Formats: sequence, C-alpha cells, structure tokens
Amino acid sequence: MTLLERYLERVQSATTLDDVQALISGLRDDLDVDHAIYHVVGATGREYGALTYDPDWVRHYVTERYFSVDPVVTEALRTSRPLNWRDLDWSPKPARHLLGEAAAEGVGKQGYSIPVRGPGGQLALFSVTSYKSDREWETFGSAHLRDLVLVAHFIHARVAELTTACEDSDADLTPRERDVLSLLSLGRSRSQAADELKISEHTLRAHVDSARQKLGAQNTTHAVATAMNRGLLLL
Repeated sequence: MTLLERYLERVQSATTLDDVQALISGLRDDLDVDHAIYHVVGATGREYGALTYDPDWVRHYVTERYFSVDPVVTEALRTSRPLNWRDLDWSPKPARHLLGEAAAEGVGKQGYSIPVRGPGGQLALFSVTSYKSDREWETFGSAHLRDLVLVAHFIHARVAELTTACEDSDADLTPRERDVLSLLSLGRSRSQAADELKISEHTLRAHVDSARQKLGAQNTTHAVATAMNRGLLLL
C-alpha cells in the first residue's frame, strides 16, 4: 500500500477531530518534514486547525496578526494552485520579518501550501514545511506534491463532515466560556483574564470548570486545546 493509499484510508476512518490531529502528526513523521498543518476558515469565521507547530508560535502569529502580511495567505486568496513558499513575494519588510521569525522558531525555511475551497465560502490551507535544501525540496515536491493535493482535499471533506456533526455540542459552550478560554489561549494568566473580562477569579474558575466538563477535557490546558481544535476560540 502506498503512502497516498494509506492516508486516504486513514482519512475515511477518522471519526473524531482528534483522529484528524493524529493523522496530521503521522503525515509529518512519514514524510520526514518538520511540520504538517491543516487550517480552515469558514464563511462564518469558524476556524479549525490540526497542526504540529509549537502552540507558542501559533499564539504569537495570531497576536501579531501575521496573517495580514503573510504572502502564503495573500496568494491563497487569489489562486487554488499549490504554492511553493520559495516562489512567493517575501520582499516587503513585514513579510521578511515573519519569514525570519518563523525560521528561528522551528517552522522551517521551505514550505508547500495547498489551498482548498469548499461550499459556503470556505477556504482551507494544507501545508508542509521543512529545513531541507532547495534541491532536496524540489525532489520532495516532485515525489509527493500531487499526492498531497489529493490528501488535502480528502482531509477537508472529512473535517467538514466531523465539524458539522459537532455543531450541536459546540453550541452548549456559552459566549463567556469562549471568552475565558480565548484569553487563556493567548497566554493570559487567570488573574489577567479576569481583569480583562471584569469578573472575579472565582467566577472565571467557574467558567473554566464548566467549559472543561462540556468539552470532556481533563484540565484547563486540555480544554483550551480542544476548543482551539474545534474552532471555538475568538482569535
């Protein structure tokens, strides 16, 4: 069984979003790349991500609003063709700064990103990144890019099915619970989050405990990660 066949079978077998995260991590390892990332933004602003980046880098990227200067995002809005990061315009200073920080934080210097579009205005990006040399990266693309395009589309379709199935349970999370988990995901302490929301720490803890129980999370960190993966955070 080829890598493509194996992963298409795994995509179809995924029954939870945790299965999708495990699939993305497995792709990274089997392809011998530094990271694999699947991220979708719907027309309503709901987001879901399955990725292997360090959570600190994800928070930093969101906090600094790097998506507004990221050439990968800009080009993905214009085209459906696979994007080799090396071919994009990194000449603007903010883009160069982003690329330098990404390389220093373990993201990689090379990347392929595959835009995937779906009904309702959805746009998803499936990416793999690496520190391989230019020649190694060209060889990698020749060997795997066509298969990765197919895998990206199958992952997108499966995630759409799973997130639709989760909508009823997601609706049980209150706006205040989402506010609390969103601030904690950005690195705020409990006291800082309580101050920003103008509530007591006791009330904040009650919201965290309630959200944790609804999400089936073992602790606060697990609750934040689960909410982030389900696209429930207001980032």
